[in-house]
Amino acid sequence: MAEQQQRGANAAQAHGSSSTDEQQDFASTLAALEQIVEQLESGNMPLEASLTAFERGVRLTREAQKRLEEAELKVQTLQTRPDGSLSPSNGQEGM
Repeated sequence: MAEQQQRGANAAQAHGSSSTDEQQDFASTLAALEQIVEQLESGNMPLEASLTAFERGVRLTREAQKRLEEAELKVQTLQTRPDGSLSPSNGQEGM
């Protein structure tokens, strides 16, 4: 499975398209970010490649943050009572 994520991340990197990045699921985005961090930490990349990888990492980070915010909004929506108040998220409703 990690090999498939690696291939997907490599394909997205090769194409450099943000639409490919947007179609990735959250786990794939995190895997791609981890790969970029490893590459940058290795210190074996030329400056231009490092800058390109860093820029891609920033885009992926923003996309991951957006997905997290959307997920949080969905959870809040699901927890909202008809009267507009929030129900407890820890299962202790009515205590």
